[in-house]
Amino acid sequence: MGKPRLNLRLRPELLVRLEAETRRPGVTKNAVIEKALEEYFQPAIRLRLEERLLERLDAFEVRQGEIERDVALSLETLGQFVLYWLTRTDPIPEGERETAHALGQRRFAYFIEQVARKVRRGGGLAGQLGMTAPIEASSPDGPGVRTRGTRSGLTS
Repeated sequence: MGKPRLNLRLRPELLVRLEAETRRPGVTKNAVIEKALEEYFQPAIRLRLEERLLERLDAFEVRQGEIERDVALSLETLGQFVLYWLTRTDPIPEGERETAHALGQRRFAYFIEQVARKVRRGGGLAGQLGMTAPIEASSPDGPGVRTRGTRSGLTS
């Protein structure tokens, strides 16, 4: 016995999308509708997708909190440095400003080299403060997505 026949009424925009999807070779309207109904009647498929999305959102939320903490620490550090520098540094006499400027340029170039070297090696001040965490490149959520405990207590 063949499959029972069923007549459907669809909204015009859904029909347009269905027809666009079935223009590919080997894809039929019947197959698309059967697949949609199977997924609709099997809540486990929908729940797995929702669970994966919630885990990724939780991971994004954790990372966003870490970024906010890092930015706040950087801002406070910069503010403390500028305050200290402004309150402790004497003005440079007029005749020594060009020499001081050249020395400052050399020191800044050296500083940038040091920062670049520390960043390339990893660790640095952030590592000493315990602010770095390894990124798991083989995460099931994709490259660069770290997996940690989530609010629901799940870990991956």
